Amino acid sequence: MAGYIRQAYKVVEERTGIRFGSDFLWHINNPDKSDWFLNSEKSAIALCVFKEYYPEQQVAFASDLQYALNYEGRDLSDDEAYRHLLEKYNLPAEAFYASLHSPAYKEKAYYEFALVKQLQVTGFPAVLLQVSESKFYLISRGYTDYETLKERVDNILQEI
Repeated sequence: MAGYIRQAYKVVEERTGIRFGSDFLWHINNPDKSDWFLNSEKSAIALCVFKEYYPEQQVAFASDLQYALNYEGRDLSDDEAYRHLLEKYNLPAEAFYASLHSPAYKEKAYYEFALVKQLQVTGFPAVLLQVSESKFYLISRGYTDYETLKERVDNILQEI
């Protein structure tokens, strides 16, 4: 995957104006020396745990996870990669880590993986708008600027 990311990150930077961090890029440019194996399981579980505390801030937490990985170069499969976020969001460390290793939260994360698969989301980023228990609209697949996203959401809201 490093070879793909090594090319793709440049396109992301060009389109969005964001920059990937040097620590993240070191792992991408040195896969033979890196001990990373990118895996979204633990970060998905962490998000499920977080949503129990502050569901209204889940997008901010998800954004912080992306920043921790892609800019700060934190290995999100390592428990310690979350410590700074526990402080930021005033989460109790002992309870958070117990939940992070709980089969119940792993099950919640895998339920969300299954939902994403059912919704046919195959890449990141993707934006869906849920309008009922079983109705979703795909707003964006891949990078989309704010104005386009807003227009699409507004059109859907007018339609429903």
